Amino acid sequence: MRGHHRIALGVAVGVGVGLAAPLAAQVDSAALREKSWVRPLASLFVPGMGQALSGQDRAAVYGAVELYALSRYIQLQHDANVNADLYHQLAFAVAQRGFAASRRDTIFEYYETMERFTASGHYNMGPGGSLVPETDPSTYNGSVWLLARRTFWTDPNVPPPPNTPQSDSAYSFYVRHAVGPRYQWSWQNASLQQQAFRDLIKSSDDGYRNAQAQLGLLLANHIVSALDALISNRLTAAAHRSTSFNTFLTPDFSLISVRVAF
Repeated sequence: MRGHHRIALGVAVGVGVGLAAPLAAQVDSAALREKSWVRPLASLFVPGMGQALSGQDRAAVYGAVELYALSRYIQLQHDANVNADLYHQLAFAVAQRGFAASRRDTIFEYYETMERFTASGHYNMGPGGSLVPETDPSTYNGSVWLLARRTFWTDPNVPPPPNTPQSDSAYSFYVRHAVGPRYQWSWQNASLQQQAFRDLIKSSDDGYRNAQAQLGLLLANHIVSALDALISNRLTAAAHRSTSFNTFLTPDFSLISVRVAF
């Protein structure tokens, strides 16, 4: 009987050990899966953080890219803002002088138009309250009135009878698109200043565009750092060896490599 009790006890212990091993493996596997997301999430918020937690030297690379891109974005945005303010000041000091007592900033398309046309032209050339549009097509308002006539009149040189749909549509188009008295300008006898105005607008545009490119680099740095940490964790778990997913990210090109320790 004592022998039978010993056998039964041995079987019970064996079954207990057999059940405990899969349970421990499941717990360890779940813990590993949970931990595997810590470093990628850390890298997503702070590039290089996941690599730093893994003791990987390339954490410094992600940090350097982040600092470089962020500093470049701030500098480019600042320079673009400065150039934008300069061309606003130049427009008011030269082209808008005599038309407005104080500077009035408006949409960017207005300043783009000032690049292309030497003068806005008059808004109303008629006496009293009757509207007589600008007729000089070399001015902006004159070009608007020419486009309105070509669009709505049968013959742009022959006006239709007053108060007809063709006449009313042309005048409505002119009123919507022509520059009003408070926003008139003229670069007459100031061609050098107008060219400087164009250069400042181009510099400002380039600055804003390059700043946006730095934002793209910042976003890419966050994503690549997170993917780096995630793939390194998954490869290490799958290969049961120390595995690293290496990336080298620059504004011009990217290099990706995988290293497995043997």
